Amino acid sequence: MGKIVEVDEIAKISMELKNKGKKIVFTNGCFDILHRGHVEYLSKAKQLGDVLIVGLNSDSSVKMIKGDKRPIVPQEDRAFILSNLSFVDYVVIFDEPTPYELISKIVPDVLVKGSDWSEENVVGRDIVEANGGKVVLIELVPGRSTTNVIKTIIERFCPR
Repeated sequence: MGKIVEVDEIAKISMELKNKGKKIVFTNGCFDILHRGHVEYLSKAKQLGDVLIVGLNSDSSVKMIKGDKRPIVPQEDRAFILSNLSFVDYVVIFDEPTPYELISKIVPDVLVKGSDWSEENVVGRDIVEANGGKVVLIELVPGRSTTNVIKTIIERFCPR
């Protein structure tokens, strides 16, 4: 078994890890055009526990959230890149617009989102807190986003 796993597999893996006393950290996102902001965020998330599970929005899920022009990088490539970061333990691709069902299967000890979210709006917060876990908001790296990378490419390579 590799680091990229199916939704049903991660439920079993999570249970086994918890039985071994491991602290599970979960975060999710599109992670389209991986950049420094993503890497710093994921590195900080891993520091909050023993195992970092990343829920990755599928291509169809990204389209629902970001529109028809996204993602730029296909889900298989995004999953491969994430799974090759040393601090990412598992990557799970999900099709829904939010990871609520995935979080209900994992029931992480720590649920992480970026500081651009308010804690009360973090999807899955109810599940995590009801099971004794906590939500942590990580400060984002200013000016680092996929949107900014795309804007830079357009400005430099598609002059008007």
